[in-house]
Amino acid sequence: MSDRTVGLRTAAEYAHTFLTGLDDRPVVARTDAAGVRERLGGPLPERGEQPDAVIRTLVDGVEPGLVASAGPRHFGFVIGGVLPAALAADWLVSTWDQCAAFHSLSPAAAAIEDVTAAWILDVLGLPATASVGFVTGGQGANTTCLAAARHAVLAAAGWDVERDGLIGAPPVRILCGAQAHVTIDTALRFLGLGAATAIRVPADSQGRMDPVALHQVLTSGTGPAIVCAQAGNVSTGAFDDIDAIATVCAEHGAWLHIDGAFGLWAAAAPGTRHLTRGVERADSWAVDAHKWLNVPYDAAMAIVADEQAHLAAMSLAGPYLVADPGQRDSTNFVPESSRRARAIPVYAALRSLGRRGLAELVERNCAQARRMARRLGQIPGAEVLNDVVLNQVLVRLPGGDDANRAVVAAVQQDGTCWLGGTTWHGEFVIRVSFSNWATTDHDVDRSADAIMAAARATSATG
Repeated sequence: MSDRTVGLRTAAEYAHTFLTGLDDRPVVARTDAAGVRERLGGPLPERGEQPDAVIRTLVDGVEPGLVASAGPRHFGFVIGGVLPAALAADWLVSTWDQCAAFHSLSPAAAAIEDVTAAWILDVLGLPATASVGFVTGGQGANTTCLAAARHAVLAAAGWDVERDGLIGAPPVRILCGAQAHVTIDTALRFLGLGAATAIRVPADSQGRMDPVALHQVLTSGTGPAIVCAQAGNVSTGAFDDIDAIATVCAEHGAWLHIDGAFGLWAAAAPGTRHLTRGVERADSWAVDAHKWLNVPYDAAMAIVADEQAHLAAMSLAGPYLVADPGQRDSTNFVPESSRRARAIPVYAALRSLGRRGLAELVERNCAQARRMARRLGQIPGAEVLNDVVLNQVLVRLPGGDDANRAVVAAVQQDGTCWLGGTTWHGEFVIRVSFSNWATTDHDVDRSADAIMAAARATSATG
């Protein structure tokens, strides 16, 4: 009998070394993709290699190209780290190798999805009767939710989109704020609704959709309508006035979807819960677990208030597929059939944090964002552009777009921390995001010092 554990010890030893050094590791990669290809590429070997040798080769080749994005000083893209319990559970997911599509393939995976879904709905303050699909990320969550929305609004207009497609269907109006995340556009493209068809509702200086303008736009037209609101602007962290938007949507019979990839976690903390007022009134919600919940990648939730609409959009059937009446067949809530049991690390993260620990994580990162804003605001001529209500900081340094780009490049190259830039109201600005469980105030101050040093050096050479 073959030894199924060959290679695991080597991988575990390396993982231990990597994780124990992660806090002090330079955040920047030491080489680019070409350097990694040079180490790992070439013709496929004619003969297979032993697992230990494969793992050692893989580690040696990959190491220089790794970005320490799971570390405490990566402040780009709203990327979380990995909680120890979630990481360990993720290893078990691969060890158990369960297909989470059907109850008959894994009663354990089905049960954990049920339990975890109930916990998620509870901590986010969403209806306990909502259905939850565990998808790959915010893109998958937005796409799944908008598929359910497409079904529901067209069914109300007398059209079966799953059976008859979109050709000849009543036109669907999509309305979203001017600062809607790009995954909304991509989801509309995937669903055949068209990325450019969305009506952009004016937003204020923080990126919040204007409910009065939304009412005016909805009043100006007729027919099926889907409104996409935002819980946590990806640049400013600002929240749309969800309660007011929900009232407008109810008046016009529009489906309300909330893109809350990272921002919906604000509902789990007393200090930020007010930002999510009215969130329970929506029809669907998208939220990531690998952002603020600090779960390994391939973990997000598509949540739909109307389970039947969710099932109509996603369900799978076939003569060879074994359904267990009364049991959860998880494939019916997500786009994929064969998939890993991705709810298990989410379960582990929630259980390891508990309700109090999750709230403390959210509030600690928000406090660190305010700390960073205060530090960077001390740079002569710098301007903090957003109200730091959550975990995002937007800073504009003096010297124009080129100077701000130069500072971002210098910080990334230095390796003390990693941050990105974005375009905000036509100007290139610096964006700093906090969502890692391991980030300390010392990490914030150390990173702020590095950013300030880069700003001084850039100013001196500019």
